[in-house]
Amino acid sequence: MSARENILAKLRQANAYPMAEPQTHDYYQEMSPTWDNEVARLKHWAKTMRAVKTEIFWVRENDWENTLVEVAQQKGLKNMLLSPQTAHGSRAEKALTQAGLATRGFEQKIDDWKDDFFANVDAGFTSSLCGIAHTGTVMLVSSPEEPRSQSLVPPVHFCLFDTRKLYDTFYAALTGEKLVDEMPTNIILVSGPSKTADIQLTLAFGAHGPRDLVVLAVLPEHINPADLEEQA
Repeated sequence: MSARENILAKLRQANAYPMAEPQTHDYYQEMSPTWDNEVARLKHWAKTMRAVKTEIFWVRENDWENTLVEVAQQKGLKNMLLSPQTAHGSRAEKALTQAGLATRGFEQKIDDWKDDFFANVDAGFTSSLCGIAHTGTVMLVSSPEEPRSQSLVPPVHFCLFDTRKLYDTFYAALTGEKLVDEMPTNIILVSGPSKTADIQLTLAFGAHGPRDLVVLAVLPEHINPADLEEQA
């Protein structure tokens, strides 16, 4: 009896049968968490992200760059990698420059400055596509303007997130952003800074990516930041 025949014989003896695939829409409808309102959804998202050492700052669309500068100064950062060709990158560049912080961009191929990139870039600044409330996640899509290394290599990652694009689940995010049929080549799901406990089960941050994750969460005007903080 061949190895293949032997395996099939054992499966028949065990009355094995293929599992039926779940009905995706019904399954996610049944399993999806729900919240009474957008404040409750945001509070859950923030609590989940903060539980794994993510720093969240509630900001407004008209002045989020002020918080970006303040936090960068508090952390003692000397430079930040960004994409000045984007609208948010241009705003960040202007604010950081006025505050005396240097900015850097991808003016050359990565192979031409890889050592400098890994050794001398203090932080990276990117936008995000959307967020996922259930898991406490921000979703990034890499692009020529904002390659994935911009958020994965620097020791500090600043992420600009529009809270109006917060979905309940990953499935809701995929359908809401119309990614089911046109999936990008690279999606980055970020729920906290890089961490590992491979060595002696000791939790260490920054081993495989940023040690700090700072999310600038842009709120619509009708939501009061004070309503999003947990009561003592």
